[in-house]
Amino acid sequence: MNISDIERGVSVRTRVKVPIRPRAGTFDFEPEMVTFSGLCDNAEHLALVFGPPGAVPYVRVHSECLTGDVFGSSRCDCGEQLHEAIMQFGACGGILLYLRQEGRGIGLYNKLDAYRLQIVHGLDTFAANRALNFPDDSRDFRVAAQMLQALGVYEIALVTNNPDKVAQIARHGIEVNRSVCTGVFANEANRRYLHAKVVHHQHAINLSGDYR
Repeated sequence: MNISDIERGVSVRTRVKVPIRPRAGTFDFEPEMVTFSGLCDNAEHLALVFGPPGAVPYVRVHSECLTGDVFGSSRCDCGEQLHEAIMQFGACGGILLYLRQEGRGIGLYNKLDAYRLQIVHGLDTFAANRALNFPDDSRDFRVAAQMLQALGVYEIALVTNNPDKVAQIARHGIEVNRSVCTGVFANEANRRYLHAKVVHHQHAINLSGDYR
């Protein structure tokens, strides 16, 4: 396979196995954590590789969410999606790309400013971003394609509900063999947020059933 322009200059920096303990369960996984040099945005993104990648590995491209991933915020479904991927990949193999793109790329402080607008003024998540003079979504998933190419992966099954993520990664040289939806992790606090993602950006989230 020809090396794409986007891959040139990108390389694996460090590989190290790190035991991790999922939020649920009393057992550990030991994925290989991989860092990179030469990524297009110079940020410290991380890949977690669970077992030898198959011919078409499952891949989750997960944007950092401190409030959900670490503190368990119920205003989003990020933490549940992250830990679902860890459990699935720990059992069956896969690659988790953890991207430092807090708040769909606007950063932690701006995300909390957006939260305040949602709570005080009733804006949805995208309207709150626009009120702060940000686009609906500032993320560039080109870096995910670079990371996969550096790992020698060019065809994937992408675990996502976001059609833009599929389109961007495919546009940058990765064949998305199929996309696989995550679970639906709705609750009273995040249902409006999830509904906005479905209505405004066509995320594949089925909100017709009971809360999970």
